[in-house]
Order: sequence, then structure tokens, then C-alpha cells
Amino acid sequence: MEWRGRRGSSNVEDRRGRGARAGGVGIVGVLAILAVGYFFGVDISPVVESMSQSSQQGEPRELTAEEQQIGQFVGVVLADTEEVWGRVLPEQAGTQYSDPKLVMFSGIDSSACGTAQSAMGPFYCPNDRTVYLDTQFFNTMSQRMGAGGDFAYAYVIAHEVGHHVQNLLGILGQTMQARQQSDEATANRISVLTELQADCFAGIWARQANEQFGSIEQGDIEEAINAAAAVGDDTLMQNAGRAVVPDAFTHGSSEQRMEWFQRGFRSGQLGQCDTFKAARG
Repeated sequence: MEWRGRRGSSNVEDRRGRGARAGGVGIVGVLAILAVGYFFGVDISPVVESMSQSSQQGEPRELTAEEQQIGQFVGVVLADTEEVWGRVLPEQAGTQYSDPKLVMFSGIDSSACGTAQSAMGPFYCPNDRTVYLDTQFFNTMSQRMGAGGDFAYAYVIAHEVGHHVQNLLGILGQTMQARQQSDEATANRISVLTELQADCFAGIWARQANEQFGSIEQGDIEEAINAAAAVGDDTLMQNAGRAVVPDAFTHGSSEQRMEWFQRGFRSGQLGQCDTFKAARG
């Protein structure tokens, strides 16, 4: 991905290096929690804490050169989403786009949706319209999940911004209400459709960003597809040593996540990302 030397977003808040850090949690814990997923507006920190050591307070520190570069990268990707959705959402949905915020943190932090911990993975909080990201997750993707590469990381950010688009369109509020009124299996299916649509929106961003900025390099789309496969519920469950239980999926299988990202990338159209309509038939 060609990103160096380009505009970074002013909507990024960097809280890394402030001294707060979480107790250790193994990769099995990370994968299990990712498989469960982050339930919008619900604090699942007790689940995290039961799998990890208690959080500790570390000393404030200077960010490394690598961390600074990652911060610049995150800012550029977020700026790209602002440019793309600021144009696409009014054109295709007649809805004005308002930029989300993005908070980078280390280990543990707070959000309007409850405690943010690195073991949750990146998430979007609709209560404050903010994406929360511990950038160490990129190392987890690369070293533990076989899903490295700058465009793989950009896909993660674009997916979370996809939830913000859903929020602006009113989709997120509807799905949250529907899930609260449903049994667990139905709520999980609604969650899967919500997540797959965010994957499709990430695909739209990838196509539109490339057309607008020419930022995609050879192999980038393969990186994103590989990342989508790596965070499929079936793959996460298998890697965590668990049985694959489709009724427990909250984000979709690897195949589904790859398919919907590619559908968004091929079409570049919001109308092609209606996962709910597709599920009906």
C-alpha cells in the first residue's frame, strides 16, 4: 500500500505510552475472545479479565520509531476512509458522512462502551462514534495469525469504520435492538450479518480508495483477503483448539468474510452489501 508522505487524519488520538498496560493473555485467550466478538455497547471486560492477569500500571514511556510509524500509517488510512466515505455515502445513500474518531491505546483503556482491552481486538463504539485500536494487534496478526502486511492492517481499520457507516445509516441501531430481543442463536446470526456487511463496506473503501488515490500495490488485495480469512470464526475456533460451532459464530466464517469483502471490492456499491437481504433469500 502506498501511504507514506500522504495526509494523516486529525481525528486520531494517540494514548499509547501513557503507562497503562494489561496483564498477559495468551494467544488462545486472544483468539477465543475474538471468536466471541465484541457486543456493541456491552462491556465484556469480565470475560477478558477471567482469562488474563489483573491489569497493571506501568511507567509512561516514549514511543518507539516503529510505533510512531504505525501511528502515521493509521492516520493515513483513517484519512483515506474520510475522503472515500465523505464522497460515497452522499452519492449512494443520500446521507452526509461525519468522521469517526480513532483512539490508539496500549493494553487497556476506557471507552463509552466500557473497558477497552487489547485482547478484545479492535472495535467500534457507537456510543462515542470511535474506533479503538491497540496497534499491537497488528503484530498478533502478523506473528500469530499469518495475516501480515500493511493492507491487511488497513482492512482491519476499514472494517471498523464500516461499522461507523452502518451507524450513520441507522443499521447498527436496528441490529442492536433486534439482537436484544432475540434468543442467542438468532442474535448471533444478526451479528454475523452485521459483521459481513462491515467487511463488504471495507471492500468498497478499498476499491474507491484505489480509484481516488491509486494506493493499492500488487499483492495488497490478497493481504486483505488473507486477513479476512484469518479472522473467520471457524478459523479462530480451530486455532484456539475449540470445536467449530456455526451457531456460535458472531462474525462469519473465513469463506464468508472473504466473499463479502470481495463483493464490496468488485462492485464499489452499497447496494451490493445488503447481507440481510441476501440471507432472506
